[in-house]
Amino acid sequence: MPLRPGDRIFSGASTGAGVLILVVLAGVAAFLIVEAWPSLTAPAEDIPGGEGVAVYVWPLLFGTLISAIFALLIASPLAVAIALFVTYYSPRRIAQVLGYLIDLLAAVPSIIYGLWGFTVLAPLTVEPANWLSENLGFIPLFAGPPSATGRTMLVAIIVLAVMILPIITAVVREAFRQTPRLHEEASLALGATRWEMIRMAALPFGRSSIVGASMLGLGRALGETMAVAIVLSVSGGVTFNLISSANPSTIAANIALQFPESSGIAVNTLIASGLVLFAITLAVNMAARAVINRRKEFSGAN
Repeated sequence: MPLRPGDRIFSGASTGAGVLILVVLAGVAAFLIVEAWPSLTAPAEDIPGGEGVAVYVWPLLFGTLISAIFALLIASPLAVAIALFVTYYSPRRIAQVLGYLIDLLAAVPSIIYGLWGFTVLAPLTVEPANWLSENLGFIPLFAGPPSATGRTMLVAIIVLAVMILPIITAVVREAFRQTPRLHEEASLALGATRWEMIRMAALPFGRSSIVGASMLGLGRALGETMAVAIVLSVSGGVTFNLISSANPSTIAANIALQFPESSGIAVNTLIASGLVLFAITLAVNMAARAVINRRKEFSGAN
């Protein structure tokens, strides 16, 4: 059966959009490689810090990964719990209000989150950080000494977790809403409790969506700039200590803070760090796609 003109136009537009995305992605990668190449080939003493690109980028990469991963560990379980409550436990009117409020969090500018973390959250964490240092100081995460200002990696992690929470929650909530009604009713008809129905029907159906939403949130956390730059008191170095004033910066925040005053090889070095962030983000998305493809046979979509 021949395609109608509208179908051919739509098919061509869809294909063109997909190709355009790949072209733009390749262009960004080429630009980063070309601009970063002078710093990759320059003598180590010419790089800011005088120890080479790898030594310059490593603390930034460490800070980026530790902040994003811990934020994801906080936000993902909470997002799944909120999505389950809104979908299966909350009354309809309350669920609608909660859904609107959660979606509204995604519209708040990142600089507002940063100001909230700096002015409100940081002072509130000073006393808890002292308690953690005194009672759980044997754990490297809370070794201390605690920061007197509260501008620590712990606060940055909490801010990032709040920022990615609405993204993960929205995707997971929609996935749970798509769970086949017959699966839910069959579980309940066989005598399952509501939680058992969720565990046997809703969670297996939404597993791939949970992974995809988590990776989407991780990508947001990896690239967040202004909130981290405002909250974090940066002193450089690599440390797992989350409550001290010795904090590694992140790649995105470091670029935002250093780029206006940089020139020459320093700019190329910042772009090289951006290339590392680009590669990490691309790897995260590819890993998420691989996980989703492996689990798709278990999803209700099939």
